[in-house]
Amino acid sequence: MSAKSEFDDRADGRDETPNERADRNWDELLQELRVMQTGTQILTGFLLAVAFQPRFTDMDELQRDLYVVLVALAAIATILALAPVGMHRAFFGRRRKPELVHIAARIVKIDLLVIGALTIGVTTLIVDFTVNRTAGLIALVAAVVAVGALWVVLPRIIRNSVRPGDSPKD
Repeated sequence: MSAKSEFDDRADGRDETPNERADRNWDELLQELRVMQTGTQILTGFLLAVAFQPRFTDMDELQRDLYVVLVALAAIATILALAPVGMHRAFFGRRRKPELVHIAARIVKIDLLVIGALTIGVTTLIVDFTVNRTAGLIALVAAVVAVGALWVVLPRIIRNSVRPGDSPKD
């Protein structure tokens, strides 16, 4: 095997081996997980504190059901964010980082969906409880639109407008 064939043939300007690429991608995934975990911990802490507030008993049945769903989503988000770390421990020293990165990237995408739903739900619950049901529904729609626009539509627009090799426009 020649020295040149040891390196990736991707046309992204990087001169790295598949293992170097896996290491870099793993580091980037860990940084994403740190950000996601912090947000999830804040939402989870908020949700857990709500149950111990005097006004918790003022919630109607729909609000309590939404609350329970949100607690479940918070638990799922936490489990998903920790899964790649547990997998890293299981794969450690076994030369399977490219596989780990591939699986972890999928888990992160799923976790983003769960965190999006959790964020939308918490916003809806707070507005529904503090203002009224109509305002809660408006908050729900606004949050869905915001998450969809910023997490789905905007990345697609950017991905479709910037091509590899294009020079940045001022």
